[in-house]
Amino acid sequence: MEKIIDQTVDYLKGKGFESPQIGIILGTGLGQLIHEIDIITEASYNHIPNFPTATVEFHKGKLIYGTLEGKTVVVMQGRFHVYEGYTLKDVTFPVRIMEKLGITTLLVSNAAGAINLNFKKGDLMLIEDHINLQGSSPLAFKGVELLGERFTDMSAPYDTAINKSFKTIAKNNNITLHEGVYASVVGPQLETRAEYRMLKIIGADAVGMSTVPEIIVANHLNLKAAAISVLTDECDPDNLEPVNIQDILDSASKAEPNMITLFKELIRSL
Repeated sequence: MEKIIDQTVDYLKGKGFESPQIGIILGTGLGQLIHEIDIITEASYNHIPNFPTATVEFHKGKLIYGTLEGKTVVVMQGRFHVYEGYTLKDVTFPVRIMEKLGITTLLVSNAAGAINLNFKKGDLMLIEDHINLQGSSPLAFKGVELLGERFTDMSAPYDTAINKSFKTIAKNNNITLHEGVYASVVGPQLETRAEYRMLKIIGADAVGMSTVPEIIVANHLNLKAAAISVLTDECDPDNLEPVNIQDILDSASKAEPNMITLFKELIRSL
């Protein structure tokens, strides 16, 4: 895998991706952040050697390099999911590339359903811990020890200093920012009423289909990592309504300005 990583990194360096400080994964709810970046260069996923290609229609497929709030950033506009048929190794390959390019911090956004019924649709949740329900690990492959410690410590997967900064920024800007546990499932189907009840019992505050694999690999590579969910629906098993994907996307876009404020101010402070 080292040769594959080097080949991809060499291609991107040739395209002008030089020593980024921060990696950002633009999930649902953070797409408009792209307009805040002074773009220096970009590459479509389908042109990058060894890269997967995004297959979800509302996930774009570009790697972008530029400056944001005075910092150099490399940004994934669109991410990969296990439900698209990719392996966890595929899903997290871009994190390994960004680390090899030079990032020391990884910031992630996603859309999630609120299991904690004190949280409302359109609110934001800072992830303080997670539960991996994807059935495997992005570190479960032969030769992983050549890239980092196989038995990666996960006692504090989300950087406490960054999370503290996010909370301060939210308070100063009157932004509701809950803290909670994110459960990551495979999907793409949404959960049954019984599954929502189970998730609540095991301690999840929100549920989604991404983020945890990338955070595991970030910790494997000793990157500082943080993630915020935009809560796009309320998962009350006793009053469950059929899912409306457009409604989920609308909730995400309403929350987007607050998410952008949090990310921009945090990056300025790093």
